[in-house]
Amino acid sequence: MAAAPAAPPHTGGVLALIPGTPGLLTVAALGVVLLLVLIIKVRLQPFVALLVVSVAVGLGAGLSVTELFGTVQRSSAVSLIESGMGGILGHIAVIIGLGTMLGAILEVSGGAEVLSGRLLALFGEERAPLAMGLTGLLFGIPVFFDVGIFVLAPLVYAAVRRGGRSVLRYALPLLAGLSMTHAFLPPHPGPVAAAGLLHVQLGWVILMGAVCGIPAVLAAWGYAAWIGERIFVPLPREMAEASAESRAAVVAERRAAGVRTPEESVALTVVLAVIGTPLLLILAATFSSVALGEGAVRSALEFFGHPFVALTIALLLAYWLLGVRRGWSRGSLEAVSTSSLGPVGNILLVVGAGGVFGAVLGGSGVADALARTFHDVGLPVIVLAWLISVVLRVAQGSATVAIVTTAGIVRPMVEHARYSQPQLALVIVAVSAGSIFASHVNDGGFWMVAKYFGIGERETLASWTVLESVLSVAGFAMAGLVALVV
Repeated sequence: MAAAPAAPPHTGGVLALIPGTPGLLTVAALGVVLLLVLIIKVRLQPFVALLVVSVAVGLGAGLSVTELFGTVQRSSAVSLIESGMGGILGHIAVIIGLGTMLGAILEVSGGAEVLSGRLLALFGEERAPLAMGLTGLLFGIPVFFDVGIFVLAPLVYAAVRRGGRSVLRYALPLLAGLSMTHAFLPPHPGPVAAAGLLHVQLGWVILMGAVCGIPAVLAAWGYAAWIGERIFVPLPREMAEASAESRAAVVAERRAAGVRTPEESVALTVVLAVIGTPLLLILAATFSSVALGEGAVRSALEFFGHPFVALTIALLLAYWLLGVRRGWSRGSLEAVSTSSLGPVGNILLVVGAGGVFGAVLGGSGVADALARTFHDVGLPVIVLAWLISVVLRVAQGSATVAIVTTAGIVRPMVEHARYSQPQLALVIVAVSAGSIFASHVNDGGFWMVAKYFGIGERETLASWTVLESVLSVAGFAMAGLVALVV
């Protein structure tokens, strides 16, 4: 690892009585405490909380108002807040937007039902939990975690009716697959945001996320099989009936709009092609820069494998194969795509505010002080990244906040060292793994799992919370092992 960074430009700011690095570290510590208080106690929206903390840390570290906000007279000068927000959103907004629309088309077209139906037929009733796990793993690549639960929960109910076993036996493998892909793989917001903050190619994030995430999800499936035989949770009939009514309403609405419904089955090969196309294109572009010299072939692969282009191709492919060829009108395609973008706004604002926080840490000298201090501690960056992410996750509940905050803190540690792209991707895996540790009562995902599958709070803590911890620890352990050889 490279030597510790040079001295920071600011030396304590408002906390002038604590000069130099101690003052900047005090500012950083108070900033994190303030962030947790605003989110946990005050219940302030995370986007607003991150902005408030960014301004407070900047002023506390000695930045001027002009450095933070710019001036009216010098409109061409870019402030730290503008550069932090614009820098990260310019990278991830397009990716998250395209990925969200792609997931919506797959969901509405009935891709999940086709995928799970084929897998259940292939594995049989005794291996139904494995089929549900693979469904969550594959379908979770293009769709958000909460959308995946809504779409796939009825499949769990149907499996419980057929098998007569505990809901946990079928739900937990499914949830493990959804959670792993949501935490470890693009185009989900967490890994994409971390890649933008740490300047890592998405191809490497996909590769290292899969290398570390697949063994982690296998470990989680092992725990799911064990706990599913020890805690019996009956079929949540009220929730199953409500879900059926909700889905019936969605189907009726789509039929009225001219959208074909999941009953009119789509080919499994089409579903897999749409999911796999962007991943393969991005990976091809990444490795062309390693395996090929300059030339037309490499240029073409890099063009088609750029995340913006790859996801656009996949979305247009989905429009044609899952929409137009099956009778969808152009208005239906537009309606489904537009409605899917509603929930994305909050995610983008939180990630953008995380970019502001990182820019303030860098511009104020706090980041350099943190980098020197962590360098002196002697722990590997990958370990520190996981520990910081775990603390933030457990304290305030939001995985996205944990990721963007941790990435902002970790960035100076890796910027001043000669880390390769694969090594940086493993740091992102560690951050992402930490962000899912011990989902409990301050996490919306905890209550979503409990509600959709009719699991009591104690049973949810014993099953879902532990499952997430197994995923986190196993993913981090794999990242650490791989880091020893790359």
